Amino acid sequence: MFLNPFSLSRRWLRRSQGLLAMICPLFLLCYVPVIQADGVVHSDTGSKRIILSNSYAGSDFRKVMVQNWKEVASTAQQKRLIKDAPVISANNSVTEQAQQIQNMIMEGYDAIVILAGSDTALRGLVHDACQAGVVVVILASKVNDPCVYEVNYDWDEMGRAEIEYVAERLQGKGNLLEIRGIAGDATDDDISAGLHKAAQQYPGLKIVHTVYGQWTNSVAKKEVALALPTLPEIDAVIDQGGDGYGAAMAFKEAGRPLPIIVMGNRQNELAFWQQERDKHGYETFSISASPSISQVGFWVAQQILAGKEVPKIVKVPLVTIHSDELDAWLEKMPVGGAANPSYSQQDVAKMIDASLH
Repeated sequence: MFLNPFSLSRRWLRRSQGLLAMICPLFLLCYVPVIQADGVVHSDTGSKRIILSNSYAGSDFRKVMVQNWKEVASTAQQKRLIKDAPVISANNSVTEQAQQIQNMIMEGYDAIVILAGSDTALRGLVHDACQAGVVVVILASKVNDPCVYEVNYDWDEMGRAEIEYVAERLQGKGNLLEIRGIAGDATDDDISAGLHKAAQQYPGLKIVHTVYGQWTNSVAKKEVALALPTLPEIDAVIDQGGDGYGAAMAFKEAGRPLPIIVMGNRQNELAFWQQERDKHGYETFSISASPSISQVGFWVAQQILAGKEVPKIVKVPLVTIHSDELDAWLEKMPVGGAANPSYSQQDVAKMIDASLH
């Protein structure tokens, strides 16, 4: 009996196609990301590499932020959720950060989380990263490109909270000193814009002078001390965090009355507030971003790589401390620390879902 090999080939192909039709859907199902009830997407990201590009590491806030990243990255590595997640910091140099990001693209990282030193200078490199298939998450800053994901705070809300508190205490009239962060930094620009936007609602509040404290007490103290001899009476200090204690020391050493100083959730600021409250009845409030936003950026990047639907902007809540909460916060805060909630994978999944709806 003669068997036509071409007929056999056709029959084999038909049977193979039928078999593949049954197998392929099952095969694909195995690779569909699994979404748990807590919103976390579980798929194999154990071979993925994520890196943090940090523009500046000179302040206590940034040091804690980097440490928070390392903690969550270590946990994720132990659970085999990622392969590697290092941190590289620039020395407050946009040129240096740009070179570092270029190297990250060439080294083939799957996701780059960027705390940008400039909202414009890095735009071209960020676009190049996206074109190379890299997931780009911009952290607590801005780089305007439609391909990026942004993890940020509501800086308008921070400005509104500071100005409304000061306006209520001063009955809508007084001289304000503004302490900014680092000139040209996108975060500094955003926070200052939020403060000025809120201040427009209170024409009796006058921002009479601005200094740059670089989010550090030593620089803030120096700059405020240099400015004070030429300034009128200051009723309140509005700021960005990390500078309240330095500002207070400048006023005290100059022998000037201590104004309302909005604190920024650092341990030394809160301890000073507690001391002045207990001795002299001094009152203020504290508001700031938290260094652990780096953990949010990490988990957002990991979940994007895992296949979770993520909006282009994920909002992180600011941490606010009022007088009746001060003692409780200080009891659990280490010297040199900051008010800093930690964010788990589950926490961030909920944050993502809240931003989607």
